[in-house]
Amino acid sequence: MSKTRGRILIPLPNTGAMGRKRNNFYMRSLFLLALCIFGLLQYHNFNYLDSRDNVLGDAVTNDSDDAILAMVPATLHKYLTPHSRNHTASGAGAALLLNASSPGGVTATTLSFDVYHPPNITEIKRQIVRYNDMQLVLNEDTFGPLQNDSVIIVVQVHTRITYLRHLIVSLAQAQDISKVLLVFSHDYYDDDINDLVQQIDFCKVLQIFYPYSIQTHANEFPGVDPNDCPRNIKKEQALLSNCNNAMHPDLYGHYREAKFTQTKHHWIWKANRVFNELEVTRFHTGLVLFLEEDHYVAEDFLYLLAMMQQRTKDLCPQCNVLSLGTYLKTFNYYTYHSKTNKKSYASSLISTSSLLGYNRNNNNRNSVQLAVSSSYSSSSPAAQTSSTSSLKSAKVYVGDTADNQKASDLKRDNTSIKRGNLINTVTATAAISDTNNEQSSHSSNKNGAQTWNYHVLPSLYSVYQKVEVMPWVSSKHNMGFAFNRTTWTNIRKCARHFCTYDDYNWDWSLQHVSQQCLQRKLHAMIVKGPRVFHIGECGVHHKNKNCESNQVISKVQHVLRIARNSHQLFPRSLTLTVPSLMKKSKLRKGNGGWGDLRDHELCLNMTLSNR
Repeated sequence: MSKTRGRILIPLPNTGAMGRKRNNFYMRSLFLLALCIFGLLQYHNFNYLDSRDNVLGDAVTNDSDDAILAMVPATLHKYLTPHSRNHTASGAGAALLLNASSPGGVTATTLSFDVYHPPNITEIKRQIVRYNDMQLVLNEDTFGPLQNDSVIIVVQVHTRITYLRHLIVSLAQAQDISKVLLVFSHDYYDDDINDLVQQIDFCKVLQIFYPYSIQTHANEFPGVDPNDCPRNIKKEQALLSNCNNAMHPDLYGHYREAKFTQTKHHWIWKANRVFNELEVTRFHTGLVLFLEEDHYVAEDFLYLLAMMQQRTKDLCPQCNVLSLGTYLKTFNYYTYHSKTNKKSYASSLISTSSLLGYNRNNNNRNSVQLAVSSSYSSSSPAAQTSSTSSLKSAKVYVGDTADNQKASDLKRDNTSIKRGNLINTVTATAAISDTNNEQSSHSSNKNGAQTWNYHVLPSLYSVYQKVEVMPWVSSKHNMGFAFNRTTWTNIRKCARHFCTYDDYNWDWSLQHVSQQCLQRKLHAMIVKGPRVFHIGECGVHHKNKNCESNQVISKVQHVLRIARNSHQLFPRSLTLTVPSLMKKSKLRKGNGGWGDLRDHELCLNMTLSNR
């Protein structure tokens, strides 16, 4: 008999090790299974989005001239095709004409003609007076006289004809553009720009010319007088040298620079000219919308402006300004295909710090970063779009960024917008974000070109265009904004506050007027889905290596194409959203550049009516 038969098997104590191993195995298996399912869902989701090329277009836009032309109807290509007068024929002002009718056969005849010469200052001044006296409204015979309640669009123009061409193309595609009066206010006389403007055939057009420009007063005030005090000279030295305005430097001890003062003069002059001096606007009671040469509009901007005007009575009786624009350094337009949990989407949005964060280390002169949500809507069951904006440089000169030298001398309080209800109003499409330089509002890479990232995200569901109401803020609501004659009359009564406030920015001066003088403060209704975009790369304060870049123009065109193909424009109605809680806007010290008494006097004189 085997010895082992008599052994009694005693079970080992249960330490739980095997159970834990089994549990860990099951947990890992479940985790891997969940990860696989999640990956498959994500793969399916991106494949689904990629299959919607008819809505999204290409993920990477092409900013070549041909690609941009392809985005524009053929009938509008004439506005993008330069026809400069500054050319010569065969390099010598001559041309050859073949003559087949001569007795000796075909002969070549040389025809000489004068090469174009730009007008001199005397001729420019004469032409400016002629234009301003004539007040000729082009295309009035085609589109009829201006109606008293029609929209007037005023475009402030300097020299950037490339951007102006694209603004005109965008205006030409807008619904009801034939009903407006389009006024171009110039502070630089240029025959090529005049030819472009006079080529417009889709609405009534009027040109006005600021008569006190640096171009026509190059060596005298309001240009640069030879006896002007140098900007950085000390007051004691200025008094000893007896230079102009030695007694009145600005808040920071600097003397005037003509190139920085012109835009404020031009803005107040054009507003007064349109409301108080033009015959065609004598009885006008409608809205006047202010744009600039480096803006771009959506095709439903007039439709939405009219809707906002109609709803002010019930949504915002105190509103006297309507704002269609946002400075979108980063803007998101989302494709609509499904509802998304707000909480989960909010967490993903918050993780994008470049869209929401405020750069506290940026102390540039006009350092502001905005986080703005926007939504387009339409009658389609999935039609909502949002836009999140990050702006590090507030608008100083229209379309320009802060000058570094000016930034170190002229102080401005940094402001930020709290996130608040941003998540509740954000929906999704294609995001265009700037990922390069954190210190510049128009950052550039080593080659001087902007870098953009393109993303596609799911959306929230909405059928209403959102608007919000808040006090008018110069750095946020100065692009694509409109008001009527009543509001202008109140502003004009406060001309002394505008013209003597030591800040060379017209928008900050206007905010000073609202805070210090107006009994009824400027209160704005702002559309969350912007219909006016800023496409300018360069300006008075900032000179990029590639000032004629098409990159931003291409992105804006592509974003609007997405919105159009997704039926996100022309919303059925408006809904008011409660804005994030914001600190009360404090009275700020001016940015300077406006201490010269000659500027004060000229500004005040331009608010007088000559009608």
